[in-house]
Amino acid sequence: MKTPARRFLLPLLVFALTPLGAQKTDPEIKGNLNWEHMIFDVTIMLDLQMAGIKLPAGRVQAETLLEDKISFFIESFIMDVQADSSTTLGDLVNRGELAAGSFARNTRYSPSALSTDLSAITERVAVNLTGIAAELIRHSRPRTINPPLIPLPVRDYTGIVIIADESLPVHGRYSSALAVPCLFPKIWDSEMNLLYGRDVIDPQLGKETAVVRYVSRESIMRAVPSALDDDLITRVGENPLRIMARGIFGASPTDPVIDREDALLILSTENNRRLLREGRIAIVLDKKQLTRNIP
Repeated sequence: MKTPARRFLLPLLVFALTPLGAQKTDPEIKGNLNWEHMIFDVTIMLDLQMAGIKLPAGRVQAETLLEDKISFFIESFIMDVQADSSTTLGDLVNRGELAAGSFARNTRYSPSALSTDLSAITERVAVNLTGIAAELIRHSRPRTINPPLIPLPVRDYTGIVIIADESLPVHGRYSSALAVPCLFPKIWDSEMNLLYGRDVIDPQLGKETAVVRYVSRESIMRAVPSALDDDLITRVGENPLRIMARGIFGASPTDPVIDREDALLILSTENNRRLLREGRIAIVLDKKQLTRNIP
């Protein structure tokens, strides 16, 4: 079995020059991008009989075919993942801001497995998007968040929950849309002051967790005192500030826009500004936006 790092070294030129029909059959590949868990799961299955591969001698041949196909599939898909509102991971790779090897470093391979009747071989792979995001957090200290000139009297909260799961006006356009997830969303206020971005987060914390947590509305409407999922409480605590987004912004509409008054509730105390630095933020999106099946 090849090591994960070597799986992504096969030049894409090989695939460009090799017709898909060169194999007697192509493996069946299914992927699922889950933004709640920041994981891209891929399963690949090869019918050994249709591929003309006989066991046990052909197992290495089958595994090599799986590895090559799944590597190309992952790299092709992951390059289109939004890093922020205007940039994909592919853009960052092309500009030299992200090494293509980042995909391999953050990919976990499960051992291949034969079906019970030995007619097929399957392999599963998981790509950790949080790990890829961590490689893009390179500042040594967070950007200073200044308090307002006239702070509001406001309580201290344990986290921030921005509810943006309905179609919202897109700033600067005469249209509405559902917000879409990305690795590094920004948060703006209604006067288009930037409240939160990648450079605000404590770099050490950002390398250990996702910059924000994406959830569905069900996660904040549980029949418990906090109304929150237990795993969400670990991010935003039991008493978060809940904010309704008023719009979205960006070439790809990834960035929530909140009222200036809500922004002041965050900026007016050191505790609440600390929530931004620590990434204690959850963004509620429409459930359809949180997962994507391929094909």
